[in-house]
Amino acid sequence: MASERQSGSVPQSRIGKKPVQIPKGVQVQLEQQRLQVKGPKGTLERAVPPGARLELKNDVAVVVPTARDRQDGKRIQGLVRALLASMVKGVSEGYATALDLYGLGYRAELKERELSLAIGYSHPVLFRLPEQVDARVETVEISGVKRPRIHISSHDKELLGLTAARIRSFRPVSPYQGKGIRFMNEKVREKAGKSVAKT
Repeated sequence: MASERQSGSVPQSRIGKKPVQIPKGVQVQLEQQRLQVKGPKGTLERAVPPGARLELKNDVAVVVPTARDRQDGKRIQGLVRALLASMVKGVSEGYATALDLYGLGYRAELKERELSLAIGYSHPVLFRLPEQVDARVETVEISGVKRPRIHISSHDKELLGLTAARIRSFRPVSPYQGKGIRFMNEKVREKAGKSVAKT
C-alpha cells in the first residue's frame, strides 16, 4: 500500500484485475459507459459507472481502473469485471436452470412460448416467457414418483434468474407438505404439522 502511494499507481481490485478470456466469435466493446458483448447466443448490453476502461489484446480483456478515488476505482473495476465475465459466458455458453413441480396432479405444458401450469388452483396459471428465455418441459422420476420438470435457459443470467423466481412464485413450496415449485436439487426442510391437544 505504501509503495502504491509513493509511485502514484492506482490500486486494483484483487478480483477485478484478473483477465477475462474472450472466446472466438465473441466481440466486446466499452464505449460511453455502455458495455456491449456479442456472441453466438445473442447480444447483451449494460450501462456501467464511469471509472474503468477495457484493454483488449490477444483474445483477453483486462479491466483497468481510471477513477481518481482509490476505493471507487477498485469497486468499479471489480463490478465491470464481474459483469463482463458473466456476459461473455452468457453469449458464448448460455445459462440454464430447472424447476420441479411437487404435488398430486401438478402438470406443466408449453405451447408457443406460453407456459401452462396446473398447480392446485381452480384454473391453470399461464405465463408468457420473455423473448430471450427458452424453455422445455419433461417428466422425470424422483424417488420413484414421476414429476414435471421445467428447463429454462438464456444468455442473460439476470433475466433467467428473474424468470425462474417468477415461475417459482406461482406456488411457493409449503414447509408442511412439501408441495409447490422448487429448483432442481433444492433442499426443503419440512415442518411437522400442528398436533391436536388431548382433552
